[in-house]
Amino acid sequence: MIDLQATDVRMFLPSRDFALSQAFYEALGCEREWADDNLALFKLGPSRFYLQRGYAKEWAENTMLHVAVQDAAACFNAIRALLDTGKYPGARVAPPRSEPYGAQVTYVWDPAGVLLHLAQWDAKG
Repeated sequence: MIDLQATDVRMFLPSRDFALSQAFYEALGCEREWADDNLALFKLGPSRFYLQRGYAKEWAENTMLHVAVQDAAACFNAIRALLDTGKYPGARVAPPRSEPYGAQVTYVWDPAGVLLHLAQWDAKG
């Protein structure tokens, strides 16, 4: 077996409207650490991800990002209020629901259709 000695793993997320998606992730509390015309690096808690200028419907609608949160219901309420402003067309949020793997999950679709799982783990998780 190869030991890659990996120290970090980062995902690349698509965007249909690069500026809109950057604003959306910043509104969710992600910190933009770096950006150029085609790529932005965001920090969320101890993790990071790239947002790129580039969109393919099949890619966007099949990309998911799982984020552990403290309170899925509070996330739902805050994001619903954010989306009610109308600033992020295409984005949507669903109320939290219990999943069989032991979490309450609020599902959020970003403006490009990327699905975020905001998961609050139960005591076993």
